[in-house]
Amino acid sequence: MITTLSIENYALIEKLSIDFSKGLSIITGETGAGKSILLGALGLVLGKRADLSSLKNKSEKCIIEAHFQISDYNLQPFFTANDLDYEDQTIIRREILPSGKSRAFINDTPVNLQELQDLSLYLIDIHSQHQTQELSDEDFQFQIIDSIANNQELLEKYSASFKLFKNQKSDLLDLNSQMQLALKEQDYNAFLLEELLQAKLESSNQEELELILEKLSNVEAIKENVEKALSIASDEQFGVLQNLKEIKNSLQKTTGFSSEYQSLFDRVNSVVIELDDIVNELNQVVENLINDPEQLEIVTQKLQLIYSLQKKHQVLSVQELLQIQNDLDTKVVAVSTLENQIIILENQIQQSVIALDSISNLIHSNRKKAIPTLTQKLIAILEQLGMPNVRFNIEVNATLNYFQNGKDELQFLFSANKGSDFGLLKKVASGGELSRIMLAVKAILAQYSKLPTIIFDEIDTGVSGEIAIKMGDIMKEMSKSMQVFAITHLPQIAAKGNSHFKVFKTTLQEMTHSELKLLSAEERVIEIAQMLSGTVVSESALIHAKALLD
Repeated sequence: MITTLSIENYALIEKLSIDFSKGLSIITGETGAGKSILLGALGLVLGKRADLSSLKNKSEKCIIEAHFQISDYNLQPFFTANDLDYEDQTIIRREILPSGKSRAFINDTPVNLQELQDLSLYLIDIHSQHQTQELSDEDFQFQIIDSIANNQELLEKYSASFKLFKNQKSDLLDLNSQMQLALKEQDYNAFLLEELLQAKLESSNQEELELILEKLSNVEAIKENVEKALSIASDEQFGVLQNLKEIKNSLQKTTGFSSEYQSLFDRVNSVVIELDDIVNELNQVVENLINDPEQLEIVTQKLQLIYSLQKKHQVLSVQELLQIQNDLDTKVVAVSTLENQIIILENQIQQSVIALDSISNLIHSNRKKAIPTLTQKLIAILEQLGMPNVRFNIEVNATLNYFQNGKDELQFLFSANKGSDFGLLKKVASGGELSRIMLAVKAILAQYSKLPTIIFDEIDTGVSGEIAIKMGDIMKEMSKSMQVFAITHLPQIAAKGNSHFKVFKTTLQEMTHSELKLLSAEERVIEIAQMLSGTVVSESALIHAKALLD
């Protein structure tokens, strides 16, 4: 439950600190006095978005702090899961800086807004006037039934399985799209791959083949020039080799006279040896130079195939062709891989369907069992609230479709009067009837939830008199097991509170301020009398106010 709320520099509130207690707390005040400001401030503490317009003084920061007594609500797991320090008296603080930035703290640990919002689900239910329209929302109607059916744990399991199922279906859709694309390209890719494999590129050295082609294409010219070189070098009378040998013999005769001559002899001798070796190699070249048209044709065709493939795939080397070959092989193999992946995923989806069906069947069964209990409780409360002929027609029907909260479709119909047909709440229920039904729903839900606090913001819209007294009685009964706040304009409800707060405006130095005050017993009599008769309090209004309080 909330024990303290402190507000500083927010909207029309300069500085405010108020303590709250158990039971039913009433908040009253004239229209525009600032009741909505209190709810706005509390909303900020619970994680709602804020902006600079929230600041009363734009040059100073706004601070809103709320203390919650949570020892009885088993919230330790939430604090552990979010790495927060647990305290029985937990303090939530929200700061809005003049720059527009916002900071939030739980027990002095900085947190983000999502963590505040998650924690608020365990702390307070703020029922504003527009939320009465939620009664016509199917999701809210399911929440009512599921609370009574105690389906929370099953719904969590279903939600996890449903998320997995949707992801699997999405993955299967992607795989099938990939498969369709792969199948379209499969034949062409297989053709290209076979073409490259037939070329046997692994054993191809393009530069070497180009050299061989050049040699085979010019074998006659090469042979002619090599033979001419041999003739010049090795002619027995006038050949270069014969002349070098004569030079060598002549110099050999001078080697004994000087080391200089010996050096010249050695150098000439080296040339003779080198030239002799060259002549031998040239002889081998001539012997090996054969005009081979068949080999020339083979090399020409091999190179033409390589050039053709390079042009086709727009590359310049055999290595690039080999990389394309590997890529094509991967794509061709990928089709069979995709087929296997699709089969595996389809089996997983089938298992998910079995799990979803099993959980949703349990959810459906629990809902069916809960509906008579819900109907009985709603009618019992609404009869007290002046709706003696109210009837509900609530049915849950299992479908083949998977929704966020199971496989059921819901029919939640209502009739307020004898002889009238059932209809949708939003079409056949008046504002006052909707307010009473919502109060009945909240009263029932309070029996099944462990929520510490609920705030009713003018849930009494459209009712008065004896019905208002009954609504107050119901809120009073709810307050025995939880902290209840009621923002009201009706004296019949205001008189039911254990404590009574008044919101009012003051003007100081031409500045308007909203303030909140806990009323004493005497002040409370006057406040309720004013609610009965207006600003001028009559004696009869005072008597009536005391009677209501008694």
